[in-house]
Amino acid sequence: MEKFRINAAMRFFFLIAGAFIWLGIWLTGFEVVHWVLYLPAVFFIFAAVTGICPGMIISRAVFPEKKSAA
Repeated sequence: MEKFRINAAMRFFFLIAGAFIWLGIWLTGFEVVHWVLYLPAVFFIFAAVTGICPGMIISRAVFPEKKSAA
């Protein structure tokens, strides 16, 4: 799980980005916003709080790292 850890600057970025998405959801109205918009908002806040980035886990599962020939 250590390879999915993010540094403090990334955690702060995800916190601010997640807060702005939640602010947008709140200003639009929780009953009006499509449920898909909640996914990045939850992922960003989760990454900021725990330091584990769900986006990195998903992207590495979809695009695995290639083994070097050396």
